[in-house]
Amino acid sequence: MVTFSSDVSQNEYLSEGATDVHAVVTVNAVADEAGAGAVPGGPTGAGQVGAGPGTAEVIIIDSSGSMGGKKIIEARQAAAVAIDTLPDGVAFAVVSGDSSARVVYPTSGTGLAEASAATRSAAKDAVRGVQADGGTAIGQWLTLTRSLMTTRPGAARHAILLTDGQNGESEQVFAAALAQCEGVFQCDCRGVGADWRVSELRRIASLLLGSVELLRTPEQMADDFRAVVAAATARAVPDVTLRLWTPRGATVRFLRQVYPEVDDLTGRGSDVDERIRDYPTGAWGAGTREYHLCVDVVPGPVGTRKLAARVTLVADDTRLSESLVLAVWTDDADLSTRINGKVAHYTGQAELAQVIQEGIEARTRGDEATAATKLGRAAQLAAETDDEGTLRRLARVVDIDDPATGQVRLRRNIDALDEMDLDVSSTKTVPAKR
Repeated sequence: MVTFSSDVSQNEYLSEGATDVHAVVTVNAVADEAGAGAVPGGPTGAGQVGAGPGTAEVIIIDSSGSMGGKKIIEARQAAAVAIDTLPDGVAFAVVSGDSSARVVYPTSGTGLAEASAATRSAAKDAVRGVQADGGTAIGQWLTLTRSLMTTRPGAARHAILLTDGQNGESEQVFAAALAQCEGVFQCDCRGVGADWRVSELRRIASLLLGSVELLRTPEQMADDFRAVVAAATARAVPDVTLRLWTPRGATVRFLRQVYPEVDDLTGRGSDVDERIRDYPTGAWGAGTREYHLCVDVVPGPVGTRKLAARVTLVADDTRLSESLVLAVWTDDADLSTRINGKVAHYTGQAELAQVIQEGIEARTRGDEATAATKLGRAAQLAAETDDEGTLRRLARVVDIDDPATGQVRLRRNIDALDEMDLDVSSTKTVPAKR
């Protein structure tokens, strides 16, 4: 059983004529040992939901020629570890991908197997035969995974994708494959070594509601796969939707997840009616997620108090939590100019992710002045929030002379893995201080 609750952080006071309302919605999910069954949320905005109709897991291994030698050996071991991590009853398959894609297990090639001692053993035997050869066609790997996942409607469907290279398909083919997979399953992406593109795997992970990580060495694969699969199979509530109601005349300027990672959801909503849009958030287990919402509303006279948005978490027609975003117009400048701490914090975290990525892109195209400006701003933002992890990663790419003012100098010789690590980690956020 998972229990959900939510609350809002905002300054609800607006100056006369102001239209933009900012709020951070914090959603907490707590797992317990209670029995299954769904219980709609009550007036407090908290709700419980029991175990869903099962979990489906597909392990996707890059078996292209560049994975030869130690990489493919460690990839086979990582897949075996992931298979051993699967609880009994989880539906699963292993896919091998090069310039095409094939189902390694189950050997029937169609559908998914049910995890048990026997099927886990058989799957590991099959994985030992995976060899490295050919090119890289990630769209085909994802398309095959989609066909497997559709045999388990209603399940919490998750894949982990490992690659060491760049996709060789045309943009048209790749984009079409991604579009077909959106909403069908979630996908965590892992890149090993320095020859893959962060932006490419981030594109997959963002669209498929997953994460992207850098594995510097093949030896890291097994522990990472174990952790990813354990987390995925613990998510008991599939297909959770963030439902956003706004009043007549209002416009959603943006909606983005801001913790534990920055991910813009603004363009992913689907209309329920003229005032309600649903945004996918994927499967949930225990944990906390935070969302920054900005809505433009029709202003009211001084003294007016109105509902600017209603944020509801929904799964299988069950209301899991609900929060209200308010707007109050005032002529008291002291009230209207206060900035809520959480809103300010996550505004900075979103900017931090953006300037790091822009700085790396500028450096790649040889625009050193822009790169230094952007990465200097990143150092400044990281220092303001005591984000020591980001400061450490930045210090491997630039010399930080004064983080308070953003004074940095680009390093001439840097390890490509250090730059990739900074890029990958740019979207990971630190929580706001209480």
